[in-house]
Amino acid sequence: MTLRHIRIFLEVCEQDCHVTRAAEALHMTQPAVTLAIQEMEGYYGVKLFERIGRRLRITEAGVRLRESGGHIIELFDRMEKGLRNWDALGVLRVGASLTIGSQLMPGYVKAFRQKYPDMEVQVTVATSSQLEQKILDNTLDFALMEGVVHTPSIVAEAYMEDRLAVLCPADGPFRPGQVISQETFRAQPLLLREHGSGTRETFERAVGQAGFSVTPTWEAMSNRALLNAVIGGLGICVLSARIAAGDVARGRVAEVTVEGLDFTRHFRIIHHRDKFLTPAARDFMDLCRRYESEHPEEAWEGH
Repeated sequence: MTLRHIRIFLEVCEQDCHVTRAAEALHMTQPAVTLAIQEMEGYYGVKLFERIGRRLRITEAGVRLRESGGHIIELFDRMEKGLRNWDALGVLRVGASLTIGSQLMPGYVKAFRQKYPDMEVQVTVATSSQLEQKILDNTLDFALMEGVVHTPSIVAEAYMEDRLAVLCPADGPFRPGQVISQETFRAQPLLLREHGSGTRETFERAVGQAGFSVTPTWEAMSNRALLNAVIGGLGICVLSARIAAGDVARGRVAEVTVEGLDFTRHFRIIHHRDKFLTPAARDFMDLCRRYESEHPEEAWEGH
């Protein structure tokens, strides 16, 4: 008893119990259709059709099979369609660090949906260290992050350059664009992102290369919270220049440079080296690589 048998039976029903028409619709011979029906009747030990006069009529057992068989074929066809078109109809699990997740990811997903309108994109925003673990656990297909990768089994590709900006109160002691010494910088109340974030890791690497470390006055997971604290005159923060661009342009905060500190970094696409990446996943990654050049007009706002 196979799906082929059910399809033949349902076609005979569809053709008003007319075997010849069913055979024509199925591009089969009439004896082959008759044999399939007989095989089904023998398998189940029931009559599916009975001949009354010159016509076949469906039996009560045949009615029951028609109802159940129709559901079976519908479910099977739906399953096949889903699997064959999984790359366009399935689920894509993408991770992003806070800066990328709040600033770039909405644009990425919106652009991706234009090509894959029926695919569900599930986004997880977390710290860089959490994203690495989710890649290892296979709960994400790939992720976009600011930090460096610490696990050999994870492949990382730099896809966009970024830099951290040193941001001061607009009415504070420093002028926009002023170059200050490391000693002056270290003497300021510092407002930093939390440990585990790519921003904090970039900051600590830069100051570590300069031979010192700092203890922040504030630590926060929110870029917006840090910027608001700077606007309120509570200290200096170090965040992505892209995040702060709107506040700098409006004169709400001032950007300065610290002599001898290099805060250049890259955003990275990461995935497990053994992960099979579907064409849709690769399209999303390629969209990320092209996005900045194709959407230069998009503004950056801190969140």
